Amino acid sequence: MEPPHERVKKIEVQGLRVAFGPKEVIHGISFDVYQNEILAVIGPAQSAKSSMLRCLNRTDIYDLRRKIGMVAPMPVGLPLSIYDNVAFAPRAAGIRSKSELDGLVERCLRQAALWDEVKERLDGLGTKLSGGQQQRLTIARALSHQPEVLCLDEFSIAIDPVTTMRIEDVVKELRHEITVILVTNLVQQARRLADRTMFLWNGDIIEIDESDVIFSETPRSRKTYEYVNGIFG
Repeated sequence: MEPPHERVKKIEVQGLRVAFGPKEVIHGISFDVYQNEILAVIGPAQSAKSSMLRCLNRTDIYDLRRKIGMVAPMPVGLPLSIYDNVAFAPRAAGIRSKSELDGLVERCLRQAALWDEVKERLDGLGTKLSGGQQQRLTIARALSHQPEVLCLDEFSIAIDPVTTMRIEDVVKELRHEITVILVTNLVQQARRLADRTMFLWNGDIIEIDESDVIFSETPRSRKTYEYVNGIFG
């Protein structure tokens, strides 16, 4: 990770508030996300982690939205072939050249560590893949419009530990090319992957810092120490 003074801001959030009816769930939070970092967002259930992530994905600024890829907790494959799952967004963006689509599909499937498993059956239904393969297909699809930021919302909630580790390896490789924001309930996953970690609690940022600080014996907030050490949450 680059020294703080050399980092390039990819996203700047100022005073974000979110409410569902009269109930405010995010209370004016501000933070930056830097280029080519993995930022993990941790916190207890109902802390508005996913709501915050969806705000980034649902921006009304079309050019920015196209630069963000989103992966949901449960793998959601389109009822199409593996090839067409990945080619769907590029075709919608106007790409028609078969050679260009072929190269893009292969690149995205390789980035998602799925190519070697499916290259002989690209015309097979994506929904027939295993749960772990479908989640990697979802990542490939999210990468297909060449986003600059990839948002992962509890990507490992429905897959086995072995596949989780494979996808974690994918995420670590992707940070060399894009920025990754990772919402996770798994504290150790954040510790393994993230350059920086945000501790979000009841819609407020308790602490955001280098992961080495967050997971040390002396984070700035006692609440952070208690959460990452399993004292509550």
